[in-house]
Amino acid sequence: MKVERRNLAELTTLAVGGPAEVWTVESPEDLARAASAPYRVIGNGSNLLVADGGVPERVIRLGGVFAQGSVGRPRPGEATHLTPWIGAGTLLPSLVQEAARLGLSGLEPLLGIPASVGGAVRMNAGTRFGEIADVLEAVELFHEGRFRVLDPSELGFGYRTSRLPGGAIVTRVRLRLVPAPAAAIEARMAEVDAARKGQPKRKSAGCAFKNPPGDAAGRLVDAAGFKGLRVGAAMVSREHGNFIVNTGGARAEDVWKLVKRIQEELGLELEWEVWGELP
Repeated sequence: MKVERRNLAELTTLAVGGPAEVWTVESPEDLARAASAPYRVIGNGSNLLVADGGVPERVIRLGGVFAQGSVGRPRPGEATHLTPWIGAGTLLPSLVQEAARLGLSGLEPLLGIPASVGGAVRMNAGTRFGEIADVLEAVELFHEGRFRVLDPSELGFGYRTSRLPGGAIVTRVRLRLVPAPAAAIEARMAEVDAARKGQPKRKSAGCAFKNPPGDAAGRLVDAAGFKGLRVGAAMVSREHGNFIVNTGGARAEDVWKLVKRIQEELGLELEWEVWGELP
């Protein structure tokens, strides 16, 4: 286990955020020790805005046995492939690509989402093509000092949300995938990839706002004339209205002011998780 003081800007895809004590755990024993005081859990740092002042709680990162896993090779003739246990610290993009190489379908809708597996489960990450809840077979949690395995039906998955027990840490998952022809998987991935072409390349935390029923948050932001709006080095992306990007040296306060300005006008619900005190 490694314990160090770090600026969380180094661990988030938006590249903003102040200091915290970061505990990188590699074993169940490490995790139990790290979770013995108030804590937060960070995955790949996407979908997250951290205040400039950081957070007082220790921040747990899952490494070691919690960052290992593979979808496994399908067996000849099987209709449904249940994966081995996959650590929650494993990066989702690597699993998407591995499944495609092995002829396993189900993860294509998650192409391009820069999340860890655990973070993806917590927020039910997905696109308009599908969500991670669609392929979950079982979820292992560390909660109140012990490990539990739950059926996905117990976790209250909805649009970009779940109802995990308070303080629960996703530690491992099993997925349910389907063997399919390579051409079909490639076509599906191409469709998902094409839908992402308008997204910005600059540092961001992913889509900032949830889509309201029957509409798209990006379209509403665009129609309101907010594209290109700046506060300091934070800017509403000119490529896609549902992204706030860091043009270089942005502060969390800058990002938050843009969020609040858009919400005041459009009433959109924030998709990100927010840590710490913001004005």
